[in-house]
Amino acid sequence: MSKFPDSGESIFTTMSKMANEYQAINLSQGFPDFPADEKLTNIVAKIAKQNIHQYLPFSGYLPLLEKIATLTLRSYQRLVDPVSEILVTAGATQGIFTAIQALVNTNDEVIILDPSYDCYTTPIVLVHAKPVRIALNADFTPDWNAISDAMNQRTKMIILNNPHNPSGKIWSESDFLQLEKLLELFPEVLILADEVYEYIAFGNRHISVHSREKLKNRSIVISSFGKTFHITGWKIGYAIAPAHLMQELKKLHQFLVFSVNSIAQVAIAEYLDIVAPNTLYNFYEEKRNGFRSLLATSRFSLLPCEGTYFQVASYAAISNENDLDFTKRLIVDYGVAAIPLSVFYENKSDRKLIRFCFAKKDETLEKAAERLIRI
Repeated sequence: MSKFPDSGESIFTTMSKMANEYQAINLSQGFPDFPADEKLTNIVAKIAKQNIHQYLPFSGYLPLLEKIATLTLRSYQRLVDPVSEILVTAGATQGIFTAIQALVNTNDEVIILDPSYDCYTTPIVLVHAKPVRIALNADFTPDWNAISDAMNQRTKMIILNNPHNPSGKIWSESDFLQLEKLLELFPEVLILADEVYEYIAFGNRHISVHSREKLKNRSIVISSFGKTFHITGWKIGYAIAPAHLMQELKKLHQFLVFSVNSIAQVAIAEYLDIVAPNTLYNFYEEKRNGFRSLLATSRFSLLPCEGTYFQVASYAAISNENDLDFTKRLIVDYGVAAIPLSVFYENKSDRKLIRFCFAKKDETLEKAAERLIRI
């Protein structure tokens, strides 16, 4: 008997397969189509000849852990212990899975804010806990009344995604103050902060849980080198948490992957000496601005994009189709793949919104825009 009878092929897989079948431009799945930084690939080429091909310590390569601690201090003025408070993970998804499996128990409740990424619910269900999915407001800000109403003595964790996929929304200072006020009433509730797009924020400054004195010692913060350095296929990220929580993550981590790819860890440790992740937003801001400019004459209405490399667009002026049918027709008839936002909601809420990924080469975005403005 299936543990997930209602779970089928991911929408990301479906749309990418359709894009391949119809030779469409794939703006659906969130991966770049441009090469990694040559400085990084040169490091890989150099160290691949060294004796670094065996297991590293299961919690991470110590020089990389130390570089992560330095990066966290520089970015957020948070001092973390590289040995007891940092864990290198096989991508952010594994970090999220590990945190939930290690810290959430049977019959606990975990609050998820919809629209939400699809990897949150599975580990909750696997421990026989209950995902409690609360819709964000129409502008993708938290609905604090609904969140407050959902909190109770069974609530074990709340999952935050900031900057937010799929909307590109960034939490404000007011949002964090509301969260801190609410959690004062529930001192045992943990925070799982999915901050994989932390260095891809425009205009409004990204506020991290790392910088919140009232929150950081009850939080697990998940980051992604794959997103930051546009090397998603490397599947390498990290988690930061206070030692007493990290101890529980490490117990499980050693039986999931034991240790993460050695070449990737050593290469990134060296790469962090020559790059400043908190300056990389300029690269994606140019891509965001360029893509929005290219679509200025289209019939799509573009929502604000404050962070991530995703652009949400309304097609309400174009069609009354549901968003899944519209995105499929977009591939078949116009040769561009996108993601319908309804798949990010528990109730499949259809607001005539779709998500484009602009982490693509300029020529890719230009060709896609040429097709989209013909609709």
